[in-house]
Amino acid sequence: MNLIDCHTHTQFSVDSEADIVQMIEKAISLGLSAYAVTDHCECNRWYGEEYYVGEDWYKFYNFGRDFEQSVSAVTALKEKYPDFNLICGAELGQATQDIEIAEKVISDNRLDFVIGSVHQLPETEDFCFLDYEKYSSAEIKNLLERYFLEVNKLCNWGKFDILGHLTYCLRYIDSALGSDTDISPYDDIIEDSFKKLIEKGKGIEINTSGLRQNYGKTFPDLRYVKLFRELGGEIISIGSDAHTVEDLGSGIKKGVQLASDAGFTHLCYFKQRSPVFIEIQ
Repeated sequence: MNLIDCHTHTQFSVDSEADIVQMIEKAISLGLSAYAVTDHCECNRWYGEEYYVGEDWYKFYNFGRDFEQSVSAVTALKEKYPDFNLICGAELGQATQDIEIAEKVISDNRLDFVIGSVHQLPETEDFCFLDYEKYSSAEIKNLLERYFLEVNKLCNWGKFDILGHLTYCLRYIDSALGSDTDISPYDDIIEDSFKKLIEKGKGIEINTSGLRQNYGKTFPDLRYVKLFRELGGEIISIGSDAHTVEDLGSGIKKGVQLASDAGFTHLCYFKQRSPVFIEIQ
């Protein structure tokens, strides 16, 4: 079975302390066919705190610094590991909340791979920090609709390679409320997002982090991976979203099986922003 892990975080992400060399060594020991470092690059917090005076949501800043440190480190480490398929990537958060920064990031020719993600809505905290017990049922529905519309907006821009962890918000909503949230009312928005991605030659990822969390499923789950395939999607990536050395590669085999169950015969990783397909074995 060909295994890839194309969504991971290292010491250059605000929420990780994973040593980048240890991550690479772990990826090699797992026999991965491709391994991507994709540290966080939140476009709406590119600059230092002083730039965002009056914006009280999301207390993390200087992602421009983090981006440069990560990309520089991976670029140098490619020379140290010439026989290993090390991919220089970035997880581009909230691209549509600062298009100028997003365009700057994607123009960096050191990048092999860009994940497009939505972690927070405009003027709203990251989904991981919201207190859902304070939300009414109607407010939860409004939050979900806003999320999928924001994802749709991101897909309409579409200058990344892979849409990251669709249904990310459910990691926190379902865990907090102890229930499986019905997102079928937003299927039309999701389908339109998928169509936009397919038209632009982009893909989605199977993010396996939910398998090791209370959520218990991938982001997205089989239903939506199948929908992407049925609509004509051909590009599918898999990532553990590991923030520790121990979690690197976690759930990847199940992710590959899910891709196969959805009708995919090949996985995809990116080099120099171009897709490379490998057969699912």
